[in-house]
Amino acid sequence: MKILTFSTLFPNSVKPGHGIFVETRLRHLIASGQVESRVVAPVPWFPSRHPRFGPWAAWAAVPRHEQRFGIEVAHPRYPVLPKIGMNVAPALLAAASRGAIGRLLDEGFDFDVIDAHYFYPDGVAAVMLGRYFNKPVTITARGSDITQLPNYRLPRRMIQWAAAGADHVITVCNALRDEVIELGVAPEHVTSLRNGVDLALFHPTPRPAEQSPFTLLAVGHLVPVKGQERIIGALPMLPDVHLRIAGDGPDRAKLVQLAQDLGVAGRVDFLGAVRQAELVQHYNQADALVLASSREGWANVLLESMACGTPVVASRVYGTPEVVAAPEAGVLMNELSARGVADGVQALRANYPDRTATRRYAECFSWDDTTAGQLAVFKALVQRDGAYCHA
Repeated sequence: MKILTFSTLFPNSVKPGHGIFVETRLRHLIASGQVESRVVAPVPWFPSRHPRFGPWAAWAAVPRHEQRFGIEVAHPRYPVLPKIGMNVAPALLAAASRGAIGRLLDEGFDFDVIDAHYFYPDGVAAVMLGRYFNKPVTITARGSDITQLPNYRLPRRMIQWAAAGADHVITVCNALRDEVIELGVAPEHVTSLRNGVDLALFHPTPRPAEQSPFTLLAVGHLVPVKGQERIIGALPMLPDVHLRIAGDGPDRAKLVQLAQDLGVAGRVDFLGAVRQAELVQHYNQADALVLASSREGWANVLLESMACGTPVVASRVYGTPEVVAAPEAGVLMNELSARGVADGVQALRANYPDRTATRRYAECFSWDDTTAGQLAVFKALVQRDGAYCHA
């Protein structure tokens, strides 16, 4: 089968960690030997890397075409319009991508399915493109695209339109599947396929026989939804605990100030952005990963940590209880607060699991089942009728 992967969430040479979960799933799908794929990953248009554009300016340096892990990736540009951009983004995204997709067809890549990731604007644009090119479309719901964006009136209407127009919807957890069905999609058109974990990349490494102090690790973009302030806020209640924060983002200065205000700055290390390969050592050096997010679809960092043998303390949001479902995995917080973090850490320490058992738990989450599920969905669409295939 030939699959066109379509998403603004896809890594590139300038932002190698951007949407890496989409690339990882695709790489495992291609490794099955049953799928060939090209990627169209649009990026915002900016005229130059002028400082006045701030962090957005980096998009100007993204190449028009590149190859990642043997996968051909095109990066067409789409305009981002101030104030009204959210409402017109799907149409602008679709219009900007038609040329790149048309060139793929002209070059002989007559794909069978458009596989889109993230419902808005990507999924809406994908359904527009599917109608234009007469191809079936799948959309994967990943989190805030279903839990947050439908709170806005016009995006909600377009998300519902795309959900009804897509040939199949995939969700990364059962909780999101329920949300999609509530939007009006027939249950038989929604499949839950959780993300897996790269068990070869994320693995246990030797640890010092005696490790002190007890060390927490937080991994994620420094934005309010990730809740790093709750973890820092828990440290006064955990006087013998240190915290390492991997990630960067707009909240960094605020979090640094919070640590100073609470008198715990000497126990907090800000690591900045960390590549996946380097995260392995941080997972292994930590005694627990803490994820205090207010929203998550399926948090990949939880399984990455467990695959390294490090248990987790996590908030009870959407797909997380499906990941942290046994004592060897870790502890779910009872409340979303600094106190909830502190209580969760103390509960984990009081009944700390064997790290080899944590690793064994993670081994149940390989990518094999996810890949098989995707293949089943795609094959059903391709075989359903001949109206779409190479029309």
